[in-house]
Amino acid sequence: MSNLYRSALQARFAKAPQLPPLPGEEEEEDDKDSLGSLPSGMGPPAAPSRTPRAARKRSPNPSFSPISAFGYFEQAIQVSVVPSDLDVRVYYTAPKFEDGTVIICHHGAGYSGLTFACMAKEITDMSKGECGVLSYDCRGHGKTKHLDGEKSPEEENLDIDVLTSDLIHLVQAVFPDVQTAPSLLLVGHSLGGSVCVRACPALQQHNYRITGVAVIDVVEEFTLEALPLMHSLLNARPEGFDSLEEAVEWHVKTNTIHNPASARVSIPSIVVPAPEGSPPSTPAYLWRTPLRSTAPYWTSWFTGLSSKFLSARTARLLVLAGTERLDKELMIGQMQGKFQLVVIPGVGHIVHEDDPTRMAETLVEFWRRNERVVVGVKKVGEL
Repeated sequence: MSNLYRSALQARFAKAPQLPPLPGEEEEEDDKDSLGSLPSGMGPPAAPSRTPRAARKRSPNPSFSPISAFGYFEQAIQVSVVPSDLDVRVYYTAPKFEDGTVIICHHGAGYSGLTFACMAKEITDMSKGECGVLSYDCRGHGKTKHLDGEKSPEEENLDIDVLTSDLIHLVQAVFPDVQTAPSLLLVGHSLGGSVCVRACPALQQHNYRITGVAVIDVVEEFTLEALPLMHSLLNARPEGFDSLEEAVEWHVKTNTIHNPASARVSIPSIVVPAPEGSPPSTPAYLWRTPLRSTAPYWTSWFTGLSSKFLSARTARLLVLAGTERLDKELMIGQMQGKFQLVVIPGVGHIVHEDDPTRMAETLVEFWRRNERVVVGVKKVGEL
């Protein structure tokens, strides 16, 4: 297992603070948006600081202050998805033309829909409004909540089939009329890639037009091989942070995210204020999604990903960071021309945050090649 891949995996499971609302958006109650203690039996928790918060607190660095998502998306709305019992937070910029395409983005474990904010703005600019972008917080993440009341993070069901159904139901809620729905390009990072690959055939069965599916920086064989390292990597993270600025700064200075501008938008949405009455040693902000509690799902998230990706009946794109290898199944598929492979240098695991411009260029080029395809010319990956 390469050091590059280990560091990438550490980046995948990093988290952080809460985002200022868009104009007109009401602040949420902190007591309804908090984390309980980490569960036992999932590996040892990160060692808490013994110094009382007041004694150790330092002045926040304004260079890492949160930036609002306003200006990156046109809307930040809650969408009621009754079949999934979810009130889903959606960030959306609609295409400017009736025959436009909507790129639907699913984040990785522990992150939120705002991880795609900078990339989304680049896409809408590069496509001159022909492409819209819809990014959302999946269950147990960000500002997505249950319709029938709150569940603790440890009670959340993050089974891959449940997450896949959530995406299908969300598409049906946002675009209920298949005849007038735009064409869709599914984009998923890490866990989100698995969800998008699985949702693709189901959406096609419902007669949605899927231009393609893009998977960002996840290869089944190497991800499964590295899962035993996850508890050790989680233990290396801080228990929390004493300010939103500190959370952003930690992600930038540890190279979890290389792009400070993107981190200032995305990181505040992945931490929550510590519950009232917490011990003095508790940081002011804790991780919103306790990843140790998701350990029972890790293997199922990625098992079978390569075969499902290669069998998707649409154009296929795999984007990797640096020089990461393909597993045997993907290597054979690449030689057979079943998918487009793009390797972006100089980035970490969070490719779309580290270099949103290059990632947007890759997706817009992929969209143009396959959505605006000339009659008689096969799409990428089409046999």
